[in-house]
Amino acid sequence: MKYKAVLFDFDYTLADSSRGIVTCFQQVLKRHGYTDVADETIKRTIGKTLEDSFSILTGETNAEQLENWRKEYVKEADTYMTVNTHIYPDTLEVLEYFKANGAKVGIISTKYRFRILEFFGKYLPEGWFDVIVGGEDVTKHKPDPQGVTLALERLGISSANVLYVGDSVVDGETAKNSGVDFIGVTTGMTMKEELERFPHIGIIPELKNIIPLTGK
Repeated sequence: MKYKAVLFDFDYTLADSSRGIVTCFQQVLKRHGYTDVADETIKRTIGKTLEDSFSILTGETNAEQLENWRKEYVKEADTYMTVNTHIYPDTLEVLEYFKANGAKVGIISTKYRFRILEFFGKYLPEGWFDVIVGGEDVTKHKPDPQGVTLALERLGISSANVLYVGDSVVDGETAKNSGVDFIGVTTGMTMKEELERFPHIGIIPELKNIIPLTGK
């Protein structure tokens, strides 16, 4: 295996939680009078922090207000998120491929770690992932390299032996800032041409296309 560790983004990379995300945002936005925010506009913010997303969607910059909305979103997510998140057909095949070939497998996401664990609890044994860094685990979020750096410290692996896989510009920037190889997947809202702006091993239409690019 070429890589000692393969780290994945979650939303739009391993699973599609857009329905849950949109529902939670709309619940909060409409409660506060923002009734004309399109679902597609919300989807374009997936991968950013909740505070940044609310700021983009409303124009609000007051940190206290954004934090209050974040808390409201988290409460909505307890009801709407996991039930409205759907795993991609090739996700488990790809994850198990890397594990079977000796690579450590992890997730770096702005989504909370407990939510990721709740979701994957339906598909994989407890403790299956070698590392998960969620939004509650860092003080600086993607594209800052803090999350990847933390994961590598926990794994005891240098950046030279790591691949990062994600669907967004934020993911491309994260890989670049972290000094790790990057493969972009166009299963989200980001076009191939946008992902190609970042150093990459490949830009692929489906997650399973990663296997021939990584080799043994």
